[in-house]
Amino acid sequence: MHKILIEGIKVYAYHGCLTEEGKIGSDYIVDVTLEIDFTEASQTDDLSKTVDYTTVYDIVKTQMAIRSKLIEHAGGRIIDKLKENFPGLKKQEVKVSKLNPPMNGNVEKVSIIITEKNAG
Repeated sequence: MHKILIEGIKVYAYHGCLTEEGKIGSDYIVDVTLEIDFTEASQTDDLSKTVDYTTVYDIVKTQMAIRSKLIEHAGGRIIDKLKENFPGLKKQEVKVSKLNPPMNGNVEKVSIIITEKNAG
């Protein structure tokens, strides 16, 4: 099996339970790891036989623009859209990190990771 990693997708979004977070927003970093058999793409140089990175970026950007209270919810939507757009995926993982979360302490970031393995 092969892996494709798209790392460090930087977005500004408005997720959070606090009203202020919906107004002022925050910086986020999203990492996506996809497992897919891209043997044919590596032999034919045909983009249609693998994952288009631009589509992955667009999925992340679009889903992160939809306000959620929880980054868990945003990450779940990203996973769903990846599966919908790339039916050949064997496994997908999304990590969403919120930089400088509003907490009573000096915290660099909080992150969630969602990993799903597909049947087959």
